[in-house]
Amino acid sequence: MEKILLNVAAPDIETYIKAGGYRALKKAFAMKPEDVTAEVKKSNLRGRGGAGFPTGLKWSFIPKTNPKPRYLVCNADESEPGTFKDRELLRKNPHLLVEGLTISSYAIGAKQCYVYIRGEFAEEAELLKNAVREAAQRGFIGKNILNSGFDLEIITHRGAGAYICGEETALLESIEGKRGLPRLKPPFPAVVGLFGCPTVINNVETLASVPAIIEKGGDWYAGLGAGKSAGTKLFSVSGPVKKPGVYEIELGMPFKKFLEEYAGGMLEGSVLKAVIPGGSSVPVLTAGEALKMNLDYESVQQAGSMLGSGGIIIIDDKACMVETLLVLAGFYHHESCGQCTPCREGGGWIEKLLAKMEKGEARETDVDLVYSIAENMLARTLCPLGDALAMPVMSFITKFRPEFEAHAKGKP
Repeated sequence: MEKILLNVAAPDIETYIKAGGYRALKKAFAMKPEDVTAEVKKSNLRGRGGAGFPTGLKWSFIPKTNPKPRYLVCNADESEPGTFKDRELLRKNPHLLVEGLTISSYAIGAKQCYVYIRGEFAEEAELLKNAVREAAQRGFIGKNILNSGFDLEIITHRGAGAYICGEETALLESIEGKRGLPRLKPPFPAVVGLFGCPTVINNVETLASVPAIIEKGGDWYAGLGAGKSAGTKLFSVSGPVKKPGVYEIELGMPFKKFLEEYAGGMLEGSVLKAVIPGGSSVPVLTAGEALKMNLDYESVQQAGSMLGSGGIIIIDDKACMVETLLVLAGFYHHESCGQCTPCREGGGWIEKLLAKMEKGEARETDVDLVYSIAENMLARTLCPLGDALAMPVMSFITKFRPEFEAHAKGKP
């Protein structure tokens, strides 16, 4: 399989250029901005941050008659438990992102681009800043880039470790110097975004995919993968497997093949029990469900979960599902911004009840109570953080109810 994102390790600009870097940028400048957007539309590239929304379509939402400045914002606040693919890209090939940022900014007419990077990614932030400096020195960023008449400034903005700032509108609030609280939508960022101006927000992997699309064409990219799930995707794999890490595959690969050939299979003495396929915020699947599915947006949805960010968390037969869910509930309760009552109060209530179950101190009726609380959180908050806890809770209890009932009866 031809790799697009992990095809070369190029921490410096010379290595990147020798590997063909910035050729796509030169090609993009020979095109009209709307033609660049059309090529990305044709590719069927979908957002790799979790939602899977068509990228070119998102770009086209920018109002053409709005006189205000336009912004491109790159979401590098990778904070979903089980997900570490964007960090790998920033480490191995920061210039691929820089080229993707420049092409994408040209396509939407943005003269300023912000990269909002997770505060804990200190090393990665320095690598990116260095890549931006190198690109500027070689004329790939700045005034009149490659004599195209296009100007661009790329600004790296470090966050302070709040999971909620991975949500696009909370991220915008944070860049503006405010507390990272999600905004009410509409208006959507494409119309009223950063500093009240039209804004496109994409994550690292999405933007890093753009250079290959422009260089080789949207039809070529659309021919990879599986139908509406076009192209390649990075998957982060963690848990009791022989080869945890980050892998790039064409979408549509059977999960069973991926587990055995890429992740190396389960560790000796471990038996697959469950899989969280898209980062900790998506519904869990049983081993039987996971081994039948393919790794693309539609197939994972048919299996009863979501592809999300591609953070595959492997759970083996030694794991207690009550304890596992308690860890997740503690995380989401702690990271709630507190704006919405269902998320703020429901998260804490669920965590307390699960803690009682784990200690064998709960009542038998508490299993249904936890499920009911989660059900009443679903789709009732400003942002998806409430859902990010509710969906795992409901699926864990549905798929592994006997374990929860045993804990509630004081027999963990």
